[in-house]
Amino acid sequence: MRYWLFKSEPSTWSWDDQVAKGDAGEEWDGVRNYQARNFMREMKLGDRGFFYHSQKEKSVVGVVEVCAEAHPDSTTDDHRWECVDIKAVVPVKTPVSLDMIKADPRLAEMVLVKNSRLSVQPVTEDEWQVICDIAGVET
Repeated sequence: MRYWLFKSEPSTWSWDDQVAKGDAGEEWDGVRNYQARNFMREMKLGDRGFFYHSQKEKSVVGVVEVCAEAHPDSTTDDHRWECVDIKAVVPVKTPVSLDMIKADPRLAEMVLVKNSRLSVQPVTEDEWQVICDIAGVET
């Protein structure tokens, strides 16, 4: 299993929106960055990810699971863009803010710290465990 982080502006697509989609999940559509798209092409069924609210909140707020591998993005006719589907698994007990992540030396090399603009990004197994521990999540 690999781990990922999915960033969304809560005013556009929030954790509550994701939860409302249930087990069917929802396309992680609209991504127009080649690196982020390529990461989605690497994802496999069952991979886990953090759901991260960007903009003002800047926090990990939940855990999601990939429920459909890369396929054409339904929001465009441009064949270059693909996406995965994700479903909500569990909310975090304690949101993990970007400030908390930056303050933890174990997370200094995290993509979120080094390239905070990338909307879909990998998370190492060690980073995954550190954030789950802070968040009070067992996955």
